[in-house]
Amino acid sequence: MSKNKVFRTKNDRFSFMFDQKAVFNILFMTCVLLLLFLVSASIGESFIHPLQVMKTLFGHGEPGDQLIIQTLRMPRLLVALFAGAGLAISGAILQGMIKNPLASPDIIGITGGAGVTVVLFLALFSDDNHSLIVSVQWMPLAAFLGAAALGFIVYFLSYKNGISPIRLILIGIGLSTLTQALTTMFMMLGPIHRAAQANLWLTGSVNGASWTDVQLIAPVIIILFLFTLLSFRKVNAQTLGGELALSIGAHLQRDRILILILCTGLAGTTVAFAGGIGFVGLMAPHMARRLVGSSYGALIPLSALIGAILVMGADLLGRTAFSPHEVPAGVFTATIGAPYFIYLLYKSKNRS
Repeated sequence: MSKNKVFRTKNDRFSFMFDQKAVFNILFMTCVLLLLFLVSASIGESFIHPLQVMKTLFGHGEPGDQLIIQTLRMPRLLVALFAGAGLAISGAILQGMIKNPLASPDIIGITGGAGVTVVLFLALFSDDNHSLIVSVQWMPLAAFLGAAALGFIVYFLSYKNGISPIRLILIGIGLSTLTQALTTMFMMLGPIHRAAQANLWLTGSVNGASWTDVQLIAPVIIILFLFTLLSFRKVNAQTLGGELALSIGAHLQRDRILILILCTGLAGTTVAFAGGIGFVGLMAPHMARRLVGSSYGALIPLSALIGAILVMGADLLGRTAFSPHEVPAGVFTATIGAPYFIYLLYKSKNRS
């Protein structure tokens, strides 16, 4: 029995093929995400039964439950969902573009660039009353510009008759260290209350997320996800290498610029609202690749689902594992991601 199914319109003008295994894995991970969402909405300082959570979501819950779920927990869960998906998609297409399994937005400095501009934004536009003098809605733009700038600098410095994976990683790590130093400097120069806020934010946390944050991050991530999904053939062509991609008609440099814009947009928007949650862009695509292979038509949505599960699960652990104290989600993703990165380095060394 064939693993692939082909659908055609009656006049055969349009057709598409999908992998049954990939569809099953995507549906399975969707169910896992929904279950985790329900569990996360139930667990906290006050436990709410999952059935009561479902009633509350449909507008039939108790007033106290509605306050806890709709006001406190739902925005946090949705920001975690979109942040994880954004980081995972960003890492997946970045790995495809440069053909390097060690690439991710945080490791090569893209999220660091977003972090610098966000901390600078908080430092420059805070008044003596500890309030922002401009709308917080400008913060995602600041994060995007910082991420884009670092992305293009890394790409430019790494390019010499093509991109060398080792050169890109080394330059990315170096620029990432530079962004950390600049971030610390801007935190020191800014208001002291912003330094504490920025330090927690840089670790990666969705604590304090509001419906305003959801309204800002959701449309950006959804739109960029759809653009990325429509561009999956361009990413597939990049994985073939420069000469072979050109031979099949791919516009190599134009497609790389497009992919880099999508990558920086996803990473920059995520960092603006969830901080520097590390290693999700590295781990999620690898996990997805083991399940559905390297075709980006299936890899992109599955990576998004796994990334959302990782961040939402890390946030759940951060809220409950050391209660009443709360640990940022980025601590848990780094605890898992750092050993995973070492494992990938060791694996790459053995292959070479």
